[in-house]
Amino acid sequence: METKKKVRLIASYLPQFYPTEENNLWWGPGFTEWTNVGKAKALFSGHYQPRIPADLGYYDLRLPEVRQQQADMATAAGIEGFCYWHYWFGNGRRVLDRVFKEIVENNRPDFPFCLAWANETWSGVWHGAKNRILMEQLYPGRGDYERHFYEMLPALLDKRYIKVDGKPLFTVYKPEQIPDSHEFIDTWQNLAIKNGLPGIYFVGQTIYAADINRVLEQGFDACNIVRLYDYERAVKNKFQRGMTLLLNNMRVYNYKDAYPYLVGKEEITENCIPTIVPNWDHSPRSGTKAYILHESTPELFREHVKQVFEVIKNKSGNHKIAFIKSWNEWGEGNYLEPDLVHGKKYLDVLAEEVKNIR
Repeated sequence: METKKKVRLIASYLPQFYPTEENNLWWGPGFTEWTNVGKAKALFSGHYQPRIPADLGYYDLRLPEVRQQQADMATAAGIEGFCYWHYWFGNGRRVLDRVFKEIVENNRPDFPFCLAWANETWSGVWHGAKNRILMEQLYPGRGDYERHFYEMLPALLDKRYIKVDGKPLFTVYKPEQIPDSHEFIDTWQNLAIKNGLPGIYFVGQTIYAADINRVLEQGFDACNIVRLYDYERAVKNKFQRGMTLLLNNMRVYNYKDAYPYLVGKEEITENCIPTIVPNWDHSPRSGTKAYILHESTPELFREHVKQVFEVIKNKSGNHKIAFIKSWNEWGEGNYLEPDLVHGKKYLDVLAEEVKNIR
């Protein structure tokens, strides 16, 4: 699906809200992302935890009704589609794939989507098992890249799939970890053309602007920067009460001070995609090792959204893209879905700012 909208907002979507065999084995029967969210506690005065979902409640993503409600909310907020995290560990091993498979097979919801390959080894670091490898990310080579492509082909051919320049958009979380990125990309590009597509629009993600050229040199069409740590770098040699709190191993920064650093001049270029970050609090997963953007509010979020829209406004047609991190990363305190404190205000702000684009 390609669009001529004034802005193209694509929200990252976590599927880990239903039990799986692997999570039952590692963390106990019935474990989902809600398990960490429900156990979260306030770690300092004014700390907004636990965070409790409102309109959708503690949902189970096995329910098609929930997925439809999410799509309806996103549509009303001006979001073009979801970017589903996709887990392929090599040698055909996939996890957390039930939700996306059902969305493709059942053609519901009728809402645009794309995929992001979360190419990362899973460990127990966020759950107190520091050195425990749960599932290793492997790169067996061309044969596995071909198998990966063909398993994704039904989605890539779906009319709902988000496209750039007519090509399906595919994001890679850690491009630097692919040992032969050019072979991977070339394999997929050739197979895409062989199967009636004009190619793939590959986006590599990074957390630092200094890495943009490295990502592009690996063969990616564009780079998406997630600038969560730029503000921390800016103040790392300063201690300013009220702005930075050093509590045990936690790094706590005020969102109002950090959000101006969440986008930069680099995102003005066509092949650099900015990220909208509504909030961030990793403490439900990592406890006192958390990185926290403290006291995010809908009105501060509005200023951040305006800032992002400003850097993409002069890009050509279907390149006016911004990723939103995220739609539903509740365990990272990083979501747009309604909660009991703010309700739908973040979604309302987004809808208003999309409508105000000139």
